[in-house]
Amino acid sequence: MTEERDEDASHSSSNNFRERIRDIKWASLVKMSKQWLRNPLNMALFLWILVVAVSGAILFMVMTGMLNAVLPKKSQRDVWFEVNNQILNALFTLMCLYQHPKRFYHLVLLCRWKQEEDDAKALEKVYCEKGARKPNERFHMMVVVLLLHLNCFAQYALCGLNLGFRRSERPPVGVGICVSFAIAAPAAAGLYTILSPLGKEYGDEENPVDSKVSLERRYSFASRDDESDLEWRGGVLDIWEDIKVSYLSLLCTFCVFGWNMERIGFGNMYVHIATFVLFCLAPFFIFNLAAINIDNEVVREGLGYMGIVLCVFGLLYGGFWRIQMRKRFKLPGYSFCCGRPAVADCTIWLFCCWCSLAQEVRTANAYEIVEDKLCKRREEEVIKVGEDGVVDPSCLPEKMNTTMASSSSISLSRPSGDEALSPPSPPFIHREAT
Repeated sequence: MTEERDEDASHSSSNNFRERIRDIKWASLVKMSKQWLRNPLNMALFLWILVVAVSGAILFMVMTGMLNAVLPKKSQRDVWFEVNNQILNALFTLMCLYQHPKRFYHLVLLCRWKQEEDDAKALEKVYCEKGARKPNERFHMMVVVLLLHLNCFAQYALCGLNLGFRRSERPPVGVGICVSFAIAAPAAAGLYTILSPLGKEYGDEENPVDSKVSLERRYSFASRDDESDLEWRGGVLDIWEDIKVSYLSLLCTFCVFGWNMERIGFGNMYVHIATFVLFCLAPFFIFNLAAINIDNEVVREGLGYMGIVLCVFGLLYGGFWRIQMRKRFKLPGYSFCCGRPAVADCTIWLFCCWCSLAQEVRTANAYEIVEDKLCKRREEEVIKVGEDGVVDPSCLPEKMNTTMASSSSISLSRPSGDEALSPPSPPFIHREAT
């Protein structure tokens, strides 16, 4: 019986997934893609991403030994490694050369800083949430711009080492330092943009400090009646409760994570995606690049395994934002890790990241952001109708029941006759809106 149930569940899951795929409007998707590629900059960006993905995949397979059967000789693997390493180095240097003039321009605007003119507005559109003015925004934007400059200069130094030295002569310490700064600087800039006032919303732009309380009220999970009954939608292991969310969490983890963080008010989606990818992939490349120039086989393997372990710990980025989500929305915490909910949140992300992400998405789907609070969605408040067409009063909200009861008592107290009927009172939901 259990096996039959499991087979039925898997069959229904596959059918639901196929139905979801059929629901996608492929014609409109292809049309949007063609329109997007008509822009020359978008086309160049697409080609850049494609070449980076291919070269990065080849470099990854060479470093992990997946191509040893195809490339049995070490000299052949070294040639493939060096070629793809130089391709990636050239592509990232080209991107820095493209972005650096804009960053110098932003630095000039920050140095002269004339709020009366368009300088501040131009910078706010780039670095501030929704282009609004933030407290001490000049200092915070200066930190972000300097970190982005550090990223460019580190990439230039790495390019010089790759082009100026042969592979056997390159200093591994210098390469490791340049790669570390080139990756850590944009990641730190993205995190600083999210956590600083630049990535926060303030209801009152003239006095943003006094509006922090209203900001906390705006982004809070709350039902229409009581805020104490808030809970996660489903358990951590109930990943298959929503088939669509489960497949998206498994196949598009980084994208779904960034999208979910943005819609609940935790910063830009693309910044979250890029930062999460860097935390989960950068340690592997940094340690394996450092291990290439080491002759000791044991040390080389140790560095490779250390990079893989640190990539796993990159999932703590998701645990950190789960903690922020639980605190802001006043959701219940798990206490299976020494009674500390924060440790439990990080543990869930380390050992079951897809389950945790699916639970967070389901919980956000169960609520909607309204003014000052985030309420249960209207579709969940369904009014049941009996077989005879009579509304079941037990399913109506308490206020609506009171209104219906009062209106029915008034109609009963009126004398019967041919008097003109008075129009009914406005629906309850319209009264609530006014």
